[in-house]
Amino acid sequence: MGESMKVVAVLYPGGEAAKETPELLGCVENCLGIRDMVASYGHELVALSDAGVELDKHIPTAHVIIATPFWPAYIDGKRIKKAANLRVLLTAGVGSDHFDLAVAAESGVTVAEITGSNVVSVAEHVVMQILILVRNFLPAYRDVIAGGWNIGEDVGRSVGGNAGAHDLEDKTVGIVGMGRIGQRVAARLKPFDVDLRYYDFRHLSTVEEQYLGVRYMTLDSLLKECDVVSINCPLTPETEGLFNRERLGSMKKGAYLVNTARGKIVDMDALAETMREGHLAGYAGDVWYPQPAPPDHPWRSMPNHAMTPHVSGTSLEAQKRYAEGIRDCLECIFEGRPLDRDYLIVAGGKIVSPSYSYAYK
Repeated sequence: MGESMKVVAVLYPGGEAAKETPELLGCVENCLGIRDMVASYGHELVALSDAGVELDKHIPTAHVIIATPFWPAYIDGKRIKKAANLRVLLTAGVGSDHFDLAVAAESGVTVAEITGSNVVSVAEHVVMQILILVRNFLPAYRDVIAGGWNIGEDVGRSVGGNAGAHDLEDKTVGIVGMGRIGQRVAARLKPFDVDLRYYDFRHLSTVEEQYLGVRYMTLDSLLKECDVVSINCPLTPETEGLFNRERLGSMKKGAYLVNTARGKIVDMDALAETMREGHLAGYAGDVWYPQPAPPDHPWRSMPNHAMTPHVSGTSLEAQKRYAEGIRDCLECIFEGRPLDRDYLIVAGGKIVSPSYSYAYK
């Protein structure tokens, strides 16, 4: 069977929900459903939720480290260099920016993620959050919870600094990042009869644009014209801080911004200031930096926001898909077979995923 390997999985704590919901595979208690499988190959599995001191104890002896974007273990260059046995970094989900891809490539460490496992889940979440903002859902919900029935306040523009309740139809919606998730967002928004625009480092083909009903624009032009902007691009050195103070200020006044990509794509303090100033009508998303977000994170107290704790890509169906993908990857590793090419982010000392490689030239 070869040498014994150590697999370290860093996953979110499920608590009582883990017992009540066996489908909650992404939590540390249920550990992606891989405990018996890893043991059957004669290897060691360590499952923990502490991505700090406890994880550091195991890094020098780990052969495989598994993390998720929802409860990330930030495996930076220093940690990779301390991991003498490390062969593979696996993301249970989509988006591997919590790993230092450049150092992984230099160190000969393979990085893989379960591509496509939660793209539908995230796209649905984007559409939901757009509607929550545009229809002014949260003020109305809080009204009825408090025992009220204040239709004027719930629909009107001025109360509490909100922008009022609107139809999404006929609005101009911009999608920043037209990959698997961005394309699904466009497909789901098309029936709402919106004017769809997009920006990406590459153009879609004419056929793809016609099928999705989208039109390419430069980023700065898109921000000035769109009523709603959805961020769906990966976090890379080029996109970190992409939405800085200047770009946020250049957005159409009263626009809505939705970010289900990564928190660091938007400047944390600049967004909080922009929201307090009332330039944007609302911000939604479920990605933060760092994660878990501290209690005093400025986005928690922003006006007119609809944030969630990075749950968009981890529905129960998505957890089943990425758990199955992790199992497939581990079986390949244990049996000495190559990983699925679609999963590979870093391989053979190179960043091979088009989503990342363009930014690491």
